[in-house]
Amino acid sequence: MEVQAILKNVRMSAQKMREVVRQIQGLPALQAQAVLAVVPRKSARAVAKILKSAIANAENNNNLKPENLRIKQAVAGTAMTIKRFTPKARGSAGPILKRHCHVKIVLSDE
Repeated sequence: MEVQAILKNVRMSAQKMREVVRQIQGLPALQAQAVLAVVPRKSARAVAKILKSAIANAENNNNLKPENLRIKQAVAGTAMTIKRFTPKARGSAGPILKRHCHVKIVLSDE
């Protein structure tokens, strides 16, 4: 059985989030939590939060044991981008792109 959790509009670029998400793909859920606890990145805290939510979904909604869960899919995709501008030389403007991302974690008991 598959269980998923989605975190939307995280204030971080998808590229930075993917570096952490790739580290936990295919691991058992409890081992992935241990790995995320020692990764010194802001994105690791967000991924740990959603992994905890996915495990809770599996326990409460589907009566699955956390020891049997494995991360089947972990994806970080792009979301909206807020566009701002900063003044540059000779009256021109330079873009500032404030990127966001969506994170999806799918757990499986197989």
